[in-house]
Amino acid sequence: MDGLGRRLRASLRLKRGRGGPPQDNLGEVVKEPERAQEHCLPNFAGGQHFFEYLLVVSLKKKPSGDDYEPTITYQFPKRENLLRGQQEEEERLLGAIPLFCFPDGNEWAPLTEYPRETFSFVLTNVDGSRKIGYCRRLLPAGRGPRLPRVYCIISCIGCFGLFSKILDEVEKRHQISMAVIYPFMQGLREAAFPAPGKTVTLKSFIPDSGTEFISLTRPLDSHLEHVDFSSLLRCLSFEQILQIFASAVLERRIIFLAEGLSTLSQCIHAAAALLYPFSWAHTYIPVVPESLLATVCCPTPFMVGVQMRFRQEVMESPMEEVLLVNLCEGTFLMSVGDEKDILPPKLQEDILESLGQGTKESQTSEQINEHVSGPFVQFFVKTVGHYASYIKREANGQGHFQERAFYKALTSKANRRFVKKFVKTQLFSLFIQEAEKSKNPPAGYFQQKILEYEERKKQKKPKEKTLK
Repeated sequence: MDGLGRRLRASLRLKRGRGGPPQDNLGEVVKEPERAQEHCLPNFAGGQHFFEYLLVVSLKKKPSGDDYEPTITYQFPKRENLLRGQQEEEERLLGAIPLFCFPDGNEWAPLTEYPRETFSFVLTNVDGSRKIGYCRRLLPAGRGPRLPRVYCIISCIGCFGLFSKILDEVEKRHQISMAVIYPFMQGLREAAFPAPGKTVTLKSFIPDSGTEFISLTRPLDSHLEHVDFSSLLRCLSFEQILQIFASAVLERRIIFLAEGLSTLSQCIHAAAALLYPFSWAHTYIPVVPESLLATVCCPTPFMVGVQMRFRQEVMESPMEEVLLVNLCEGTFLMSVGDEKDILPPKLQEDILESLGQGTKESQTSEQINEHVSGPFVQFFVKTVGHYASYIKREANGQGHFQERAFYKALTSKANRRFVKKFVKTQLFSLFIQEAEKSKNPPAGYFQQKILEYEERKKQKKPKEKTLK
């Protein structure tokens, strides 16, 4: 591993899940389409600052050889008078970022044309907090061959659609001068992040264009503002998507292969989003940097994406119980063999039937997302939606989950067998620990679907009695 890879290892820590073993957190890289998206990040009520840093990462030739090394060449704001611990934290963060801005290696050559790319990555800090990097990679203004650079906005807020629009504004100003970017970002830094459904309006001056008013609106429903399932649907069949979901639910090792970074990361990002309301708590690297390919040998659960040019290297790596997905050909190159048997048969049929009802060309991406996500949310509603009834609370409000009574409450033997396995995963453990600690009644999109399901069951019972 080269110096940059070693530096990255030093700058990142082992991520320790609550109540679980340490997880190797190498960082999470998410390549996005022009309207970038999100992976199960926290919901923010609004009021936080938009971002912590704006960085420019450029390619600089190494002293020895013809390779290039990504380097931060601009930082706003510059932090001064930091305490020693804060300074060390900032150095770790800034030391990790360049590699994830150029995850596809250091073998570059000056170019005259380069299609812009919008993508993002996530790094976990020493204290467990997460930083999201929203990136726009493009050629700098000028003539003749030149190297691409990356504009990277670092924020603790997960709302990719909004930051993609911000990057559009950064790109517009980048074509004029770096000096024009500064006042726009300063205004953004002073603005409060909007609550769901709310809009913040910024006033910005551009030479030769005058004053512009830029409106940034956050979607009212943030449940699926983070994902786009279109690439996953193009690459794989419903049956294959279901098998990937089943493997992820039992926290197995999953590798995605694809030629394009965009396809690769969109698909792995969508696969992880199917786990809602649960969050993948293990190694998650949608675009594995070349220097970190040894990740595929990791004995713990992971979900990673690898470029197709490294296929042979991956295939020759010592791996056990891996689902290796070829997104280019829509095939599984390696599998455990029991993927079709993990989920209860009846619930598998329900998911496939719902997915098979099809989507119309006139549907928006949000409607398509809801169509794909809905059946998987219903799967969890039917299998674990009764969880709140099995959290017994003490006088101080602290809850204790009654695991045995919880899964024995299921009347279906197939559902019960599945849930007995699922409750042992970190996916479920982290979810239930949060529920145990919460002193407020369950709320949110998942709870809404649980209530709707219970209401349908109540309405169904009188009809069944009438038929009898």
